[in-house]
Amino acid sequence: MADQARGNSAPDTVKILIAGGFGVGKTTMVGSVSEIDPLRTEERLTSASLGVDDLQGLDGKRATTVALDFGRITMGQDLVLYLFGTPGQQRFWFMWNDLAIGALGAVVLLDVRRPESSFAAIDFFERRGIPFVIGVNGFHGQHPYTPEEIRESLALPEGTKVLLCDARERESSRDVLIALLDQLIAASAKASAS
Repeated sequence: MADQARGNSAPDTVKILIAGGFGVGKTTMVGSVSEIDPLRTEERLTSASLGVDDLQGLDGKRATTVALDFGRITMGQDLVLYLFGTPGQQRFWFMWNDLAIGALGAVVLLDVRRPESSFAAIDFFERRGIPFVIGVNGFHGQHPYTPEEIRESLALPEGTKVLLCDARERESSRDVLIALLDQLIAASAKASAS
């Protein structure tokens, strides 16, 4: 009877942020895993961004997120994740505070070619006490460092998961989200037990 009652109710919804530096693959991750056509607020990069946006190592980058990306993925019958991708450039970071309202957790994407581009995202979530996992986006399928090496170099809090991923692949992106959910569930169970 409880299952029938549950089947008639709306699923639980969870807000998750996909964050990181400029050009790390946030829009790509939201797009690869979303079951709906994602909402994107991308604009072409123009000469106005010269000297403002650091394009070093981003030779093929032609557009950028100026507000947010939005996607949705259903995780079973009773859970829906709403995914909000943050803008990466520093000039749009003011959006992060509003996007973080109500978020239960975050994925911080890291590009090992430019790890410093994700330091601000890690700091943002640590300061606000928002749980996060690190998704190491392997550009061109390359993962030159182990998760342990990355964890040590970032001096991450104990229990923060580091996962190798490819933001272009749905299953890989989904696995990162599942790891975040596992971390959130474990933290909730630990808090309930104390």
